[in-house]
Amino acid sequence: MSEIPLDRKTPAGALQTVDRALLVLLAFERTRPDWGVTEVAAEFGWDTSVAQRLLSTLAGRGFLVSDPATRRYRIGPAVLRLGRLWERSGSLELLAAPVLEELGRVTGDTVLFCLPDSFHMRCVAAVEGESGPLRYYPLVGELYPAHAGATAKSFYAFLPDEQRHRLFRGRPMARFTDRTVTDPDELERELVQVRAQGYAWTVGEYDAGIATVAVPVFLGREPYGSLSLGGAKERFTDGPEGRLDALRKAARLLEKRLTHPPQRTRKPRAPQS
Repeated sequence: MSEIPLDRKTPAGALQTVDRALLVLLAFERTRPDWGVTEVAAEFGWDTSVAQRLLSTLAGRGFLVSDPATRRYRIGPAVLRLGRLWERSGSLELLAAPVLEELGRVTGDTVLFCLPDSFHMRCVAAVEGESGPLRYYPLVGELYPAHAGATAKSFYAFLPDEQRHRLFRGRPMARFTDRTVTDPDELERELVQVRAQGYAWTVGEYDAGIATVAVPVFLGREPYGSLSLGGAKERFTDGPEGRLDALRKAARLLEKRLTHPPQRTRKPRAPQS
């Protein structure tokens, strides 16, 4: 797991107050779901009055909500609205496309970027391999079951243990090929191994004859999705090792683009005569 450090220095030309408000929003995580005024002030080295005004302003616009009993702040409904807009905006595919295209060019394999969708992984961006399409229909939008194949296992292995157990225990799991794991205990052992080695590798678990190697994609400390390479098993005669460096490098680059999107540089103005 890698974590892209949060640059707390206000960029040149940016409004400091706006930048500080955005830094506050970015400080909320699953492991840190709420903040108090004094904690924000101490975290960023601001005066308490500055932290109070920022939090109150964000709460006033719905980006945060304040618990009247504890006076602590949590993420508000305005963030949910923007999150739903983001999923449908095409921005994610736009940011991911250059990374997937380069990875496909280097490896020649089909490249998938997938995000969790209930008990599945949903493909949100893909590049077909040099040997032709894996499907006779578009890969984008396809759902991959959580228990079958490296694309899914590379994500679900990195969920907190309790969350993963709730998700898999007591749930019927379909068998797609003779290699599909449907026993919860065996599946858990595999997921623990995936987490320990940092990648998932499967052959014929979801599609007979298809080999897949995948790594998780993180946002901060949180598993966000998976990046995978797939193709006919004959292309992977030496296993996944020869592709891991390129795959991991692409995943780190994708994480960076998702947390620090590349900015268009402004051309300097021509001097006035």
